[in-house]
Amino acid sequence: MAVLPQRHPARKRPWNVRADPPIRAMIVLGTRPEAIKLAPVVRAMDASPACEPLVVSSGQHREMLAPILADLDVKAHTDLAVMRDRQRLSGLTGRLVTALDAIIRLERPDVVVVQGDTTTALCGALAASYEQIPVAHVEAGLRTGNLYNPFPEELNRRLIGRIARWHFAPTERAAAHLRAEGIAGPDVMTTGNTVIDNLHWMLRQGKGEAAFRTTGTGTGTGTGAAVAGKRILVTLHRRENQGSGMRGLARAVRRLADRGDCEVLLPLHKSPAVREALLPGLSGHPGVTIREPLGYPDFTATLAACDLVLTDSGGVQEEAPSLGKPVLVLRATTERPEAIDAGVAQLVGTDPGEVYAAASRLLDDPAERDRMARAVNPFGDGRAAERIVGAMVRDCLRPGAVRCTAPD
Repeated sequence: MAVLPQRHPARKRPWNVRADPPIRAMIVLGTRPEAIKLAPVVRAMDASPACEPLVVSSGQHREMLAPILADLDVKAHTDLAVMRDRQRLSGLTGRLVTALDAIIRLERPDVVVVQGDTTTALCGALAASYEQIPVAHVEAGLRTGNLYNPFPEELNRRLIGRIARWHFAPTERAAAHLRAEGIAGPDVMTTGNTVIDNLHWMLRQGKGEAAFRTTGTGTGTGTGAAVAGKRILVTLHRRENQGSGMRGLARAVRRLADRGDCEVLLPLHKSPAVREALLPGLSGHPGVTIREPLGYPDFTATLAACDLVLTDSGGVQEEAPSLGKPVLVLRATTERPEAIDAGVAQLVGTDPGEVYAAASRLLDDPAERDRMARAVNPFGDGRAAERIVGAMVRDCLRPGAVRCTAPD
């Protein structure tokens, strides 16, 4: 049963002060997860007389980004359009730093805001630091302890951690990682995760429709056929899973669909490498529904309607527990152990046999599934953006704070 978030009561907002001129904040994003997690920050800044947000898109996930920005009520000021087909990380990094340097020099923001651990986030932090502009890192402090898993995300977030002025950690565990690395305590703030802010906001909009064909046993309404059964949402895209590992995951998913008592829904990532790994083993199976990437309203409705989630996504690990959905994490490591500690997620790895066995246990054992299906949210209360914007405004407006000169 999905637990819908309640609107928070009105309260005095710490950033609701006037600044003349307003604080110019450049928000750099390029992927769908970045848009989802930075949208609450943009909306909070838009509502504040102290802030002037400027959204810059790198175009890292260009086809997926434009529609979701519209869904999230966010407008990009410019699109850097740096992507090339099957480009190497080194080429992308070089083009991004050069393009971001140019827009930063043109706009002269007071602060640059990046999120998470993408190449876009790293390059935004680098370009800002080259111009001596302070960086705010949203979702700071996530760590696996393995520099190459996930790759390049673990490397990216560690490097951003050496650059950022503000470290907005989603959990106390993430904040502890930063302090253990020698980052000064006052620069680290535990805010909760903005993905929960956005999930609450989107569900309150009442938009979106679940993408399952079957009636299922979850909540929400699907479209199409009327066969009852468990509904499994699968999302796969991680770079370290691509190739033989992802083909093995496709075999596990197909075995689940072969059971005949469930529908598997796979919103298919745009990456050619992901499609080459998954489509040969899953296309045409009557128990597998393959869809193009879902818009965010439809994705949240689909998440609310499912019975079980199989994912290698970081954001889905955070969203699903808020709605009481058990999560099987298809990765060797996770930088989000809080959900596992809370008992609402399991780290099962990528071995096809292990994945099938773990999913089957939950499908066959209602008591175990119900135990995991507790609406426990270790990632925040939906007020992270409020804390983030408030901290930046207080610091930027303190006596003696240096502000950039806005462009003519």
